[in-house]
Amino acid sequence: MAEADDRRESWRLHQASWMPLAAMGALLAGALAISRFSVAIEVELVTSLVVTACLVISSRYLISRAWGARSAFILLSIAQLTVVGLFGAPLTYIAASANLPLQDANLAHLDHLLGLDWPAYYNFFVARPWLLQYAVFFYAMILSPTLTVPIVLGLTGNYVRLQRFVLACTLTVCVTALVSALVPAIGTYQQYGLPADTEDFKAMGYLIQLERLPLARDGSLRVLQLSQISGIVTFPSFHAAAAILALWGFWAVWWLRPAALILNGGMLIATPLIGGHYFVDVLAGVALAALAICATEGRARGKFATRGENASSAGAYPVPAKSEVL
Repeated sequence: MAEADDRRESWRLHQASWMPLAAMGALLAGALAISRFSVAIEVELVTSLVVTACLVISSRYLISRAWGARSAFILLSIAQLTVVGLFGAPLTYIAASANLPLQDANLAHLDHLLGLDWPAYYNFFVARPWLLQYAVFFYAMILSPTLTVPIVLGLTGNYVRLQRFVLACTLTVCVTALVSALVPAIGTYQQYGLPADTEDFKAMGYLIQLERLPLARDGSLRVLQLSQISGIVTFPSFHAAAAILALWGFWAVWWLRPAALILNGGMLIATPLIGGHYFVDVLAGVALAALAICATEGRARGKFATRGENASSAGAYPVPAKSEVL
């Protein structure tokens, strides 16, 4: 019965998670309506929408079967995280079009006040070329949590943690987009006059931002193509936030903790180098992720649940085809 209650609580949390996603969608639609931005209809966008719809439909069937809860929660979470990306990425470009003054000098000054020396950090890695390949690898780890966290938490029955992870990611992306409009920055390489493209490595995260952020700011880029959208946010660092969110998600599975620490700790260390982030960007990303996780605690405790075990509202857990959830 306890496990069945856990699944019902997870389902309620899943239902609640659609609310901030709907708000993101409404915000994006409104921003597109009042701005000169548009979203290109291309294969990648249509494919993502179709796959997401199929995942939701399939999961609705699976959740009503006694044997399908694990697969259902995995598919639902992947679908929601896909929607987060579809809404969140364009919002960061629209936010950049506010074209507020760049804050690189202030961010660098904050690093200095904290006693953090970015050029020394850069020189440490450049003097050890064998470390650079690992930095590139760890930085790319941001691509994995969208699939690996739902699969791991779903298969191990950590449904509440999984739904909190999805909600925390949604909140983090929303706040990141809003804050990035207020604190725009190009990045460290331009600020310190250091090369981002050498024979030994390319700071690809930074180089992409260096190319596209000015275009979003000056009005040159107004047609958003899903296949071409990449990160353009400096402060707060979403890479740092993603590392903390993934680490927290995997922490529920004790035997994955060492690997999670290595992979996500490595991503944190590599983020300033490959992404051209100031250290305060990373600290802000870590703090944002922590706050987002804390914000999901209330919902996980059932504050948004329907009253009564026999609630018959639309958000109630679907009754399995067999008498009880296994």
